[in-house]
Amino acid sequence: MMMPIRCFSCGRVIITDYIKFQENVEKIRREKNRDPTSEEIDEIFNSLGVNRYCCRRMIVSHVDLIDDVIGFD
Repeated sequence: MMMPIRCFSCGRVIITDYIKFQENVEKIRREKNRDPTSEEIDEIFNSLGVNRYCCRRMIVSHVDLIDDVIGFD
């Protein structure tokens, strides 16, 4: 579905970090023609200031299913 606005565990607003994270991941995919490595993902999180594991989990584990669900409207 849609990305939650806040982290379920700590309540930190993560939607803006999610958008920037997705932009950085897409930039790596376009420029290097591959998925980002775990070191690159860690570097992205550090540059965004996402330090808590719960917030990182929310961003990394999110699967956007809105396009699949819209067909059932």
